[in-house]
Amino acid sequence: MTRGTRATVDCAALRHNLAVARRSAPSARVIAVIKSNGYGHGLLPVARTLAADADAFAVTCLDEARPLREAGLDQRIVLLEGVYEPAELAEAGALGADLVVHADWQVEVFESAASGRPVDVWLKVDSGMHRLGFAPERVPDIHRRLAACGRVGEIRFMTHLARADDRDCGYTRDQLSAMDRACEALAGERSLANSAGTLAWPETHGDWVRPGIMLYGASPFCDGRPERPPLRPAMVLESRLVAVSQRRAGDLIGYGGTYTCPEPMPVGVVSIGYGDGYPRHAPSGTPVLVGGVRARTVGRVSMDMLCVDLRPCTQAREGERVVLWGEGLPAEEVAEHAGTIAYELFCHVTARVPMNYVDTEANG
Repeated sequence: MTRGTRATVDCAALRHNLAVARRSAPSARVIAVIKSNGYGHGLLPVARTLAADADAFAVTCLDEARPLREAGLDQRIVLLEGVYEPAELAEAGALGADLVVHADWQVEVFESAASGRPVDVWLKVDSGMHRLGFAPERVPDIHRRLAACGRVGEIRFMTHLARADDRDCGYTRDQLSAMDRACEALAGERSLANSAGTLAWPETHGDWVRPGIMLYGASPFCDGRPERPPLRPAMVLESRLVAVSQRRAGDLIGYGGTYTCPEPMPVGVVSIGYGDGYPRHAPSGTPVLVGGVRARTVGRVSMDMLCVDLRPCTQAREGERVVLWGEGLPAEEVAEHAGTIAYELFCHVTARVPMNYVDTEANG
């Protein structure tokens, strides 16, 4: 019996989720956000899967843009943090990548650059995220300076929504108003909407939407509403039971003895742990699926193993398939138990976990 720990990515689910973004924002073009190794799903496999349907890709830096061009992908590529040092401007131009400009020193890079291929830029407006970007009142002057630079091509505008994941919060409309004031009378396309904006705030769609987490099948919302977007989980993280034992009432499970068996009960050991990226801080009670039946973890997560309460599935035996998230178990539900978000779960899957790619659409 092999260890059985693996992640499977369904390319059909990725395409389905991008189609949901398009239907949600039918008048906007789509920048598929594939930074951080495609949110842990694999940069190049995700890019190749979405290449026919995405108008552009967004990554963090040149190290993520370079492989896309080397693979022959010719979509617009947006570097969400722009350049990190002046020397990177030349490579960005050679790759035909767009640069987000969010700081004065980046404007100065363009102002002092030698002649060369113009680079399209996205002027980042701080409409209320207060992370990167220029204050709204500074935008007209920054735009003027960029427009005067010979190395600047087209100028577009971008901001980032801080609270669109809460559909009951009016802060998103405040950010939209701030963006409108900042860009008033300035020509150029605009991009505001992340996944939550794309799905729930049509007034933020602008010219380009930037879906990220929704492409991978996780809901971007945190407002507690029961309705879930029509997304399909792209990743299934699974392993197997490697041991099943009958424990007595009062037995302590795992490091530190943090779980006490309340009665005689079967406990299974799953061959996955924090060495594979499963969150060590996931508490007892975090859901898993054992042979398709919902069960819960008990005790602390170890490096290579975790334990589960098999009382809901007493027929489970060694070799039984265990789903940690994905098929029938949304990653955001697991993340909520672990006090984190689905983004982190996906990104933390380690390199020792085999990543398999399937296409359920192609396979019928």
